[in-house]
Amino acid sequence: MLRKLPGEEVRGLVSTTPDTAVVFRPAVVRTPAIITIVIFLWRVLAGLVMTVVRHPVAVALVALPSGIVSLFGWRVAVVATGLVCSLLSAWAALGYSSFMRSVAWPLLAFGRWFWVYRRHWMPVMTVAGLGRQIKGRDYMPRLIKVTCDGWADRVTVKLLHGQSDEDWADRTANLAHGFGAVSCRVEVERAGRVVLTFPRRDPLAVPLHARPIPAEPAVHSVEVGQCEDGSPYRLKVHGTHVLIAGATGAGKGSWLWSTIRGLLPAMRAGLVQIWALDPKRMELSFGRALFGARYAATPEQCADLLEAAVSVMQERADRFAGLQRSHTPTVDDPFVLVIVDEVAFLTAYQSDKQLRQRATAALATLTTQGRAVGVGVMAALQDPRKEVMSIRNLFPDKIALRLDESEQVDMVLGDGARDRGALADHISPVPELGAGVGYVRLETSPDPVRVRAAYVSDEDIRHMVIRYSGAGEAV
Repeated sequence: MLRKLPGEEVRGLVSTTPDTAVVFRPAVVRTPAIITIVIFLWRVLAGLVMTVVRHPVAVALVALPSGIVSLFGWRVAVVATGLVCSLLSAWAALGYSSFMRSVAWPLLAFGRWFWVYRRHWMPVMTVAGLGRQIKGRDYMPRLIKVTCDGWADRVTVKLLHGQSDEDWADRTANLAHGFGAVSCRVEVERAGRVVLTFPRRDPLAVPLHARPIPAEPAVHSVEVGQCEDGSPYRLKVHGTHVLIAGATGAGKGSWLWSTIRGLLPAMRAGLVQIWALDPKRMELSFGRALFGARYAATPEQCADLLEAAVSVMQERADRFAGLQRSHTPTVDDPFVLVIVDEVAFLTAYQSDKQLRQRATAALATLTTQGRAVGVGVMAALQDPRKEVMSIRNLFPDKIALRLDESEQVDMVLGDGARDRGALADHISPVPELGAGVGYVRLETSPDPVRVRAAYVSDEDIRHMVIRYSGAGEAV
């Protein structure tokens, strides 16, 4: 008996009867030539339109000279080209930022799209396992667009149906090597689309000087450093708690002192109080005069100060109950920021079990109930293991500086953070290159942001003490 079988089923056919004949008769549908031509022309037209829409500057630079040559001859084209080049040079000299934004970066994006990403797209997707072949047909994620700025390429990709951003996050190393970049980060733009960020250079490789002290009091967020794209980074301090983790010499002091520096005018105005706990007696003690009586160094003093902060929090909660649900800093009820340097000494390494329990209980109470009434905690530590810092998940915002092991990245920032590009274990141990560099993961976003905090020198701290000594006593 003869049977018709689809092509793919014939390969898996096993017959135990020698004389059984298998006849493969594929169904052939002849498409009229006119339909093939129309489809081809439509695709060419759609491709041209999309190229013009996405790369107008590059298309104009090619189309206009060609049009002038065909209409007026090559002499007019040379004169026109020289005039345009002169105008562009003047624009670049007088308005460099707008020239780069409107002309240079779009041209670079077109070049990178054509020569790097589009040219290598199919082999990289295939080798990385992000393309699929189903019933003999290739399915590839679609390259939507490429944009460039001063430090990175951003590639927008439409995912295959059924893919997730985790599939791409697991292959960031493949993508980075495939397209000749040092790293790759994955961000979700919207459902079905991701943005791949490929850095071309590292703008955070140079240490930053201390940020200027704000002219006006700032409470909710303060400028502490710079993002990869060159924009200032403002760290939210009011209405949250911040955990900073990093190995020895990773630059935790840069984050602590940059935060304090940004809050100095608000401290003088009586809108902020900083309560400093310094178990090592090295980092915060240098500016002790800024904190006044709200400074603790010994384990007993630290436990007492933490419990005093809990008392302030509970007193406010009693007064605010039924009247307000959030805190607004005022002179009567200032924002209280409890800064703890090397918190692990209080929660894990302290030999006195009673003091250890008191400190842990007070920190747990502050981090679970404090931010609604204007009491925040900023804690720094070296070892992020759970047995060392059992309440690390109570900190909504986390910062990972240089870490010793790749597993520690997810301990600090949460599961999947390293796959999304938070390579904190790859930060350089050389102070000039990596001190203060870290990845910030906020409560409101799963995508880590790479930031470098400004270095606040001893001379800067002395100046702060001279100018703002006693500001911590403001009520």
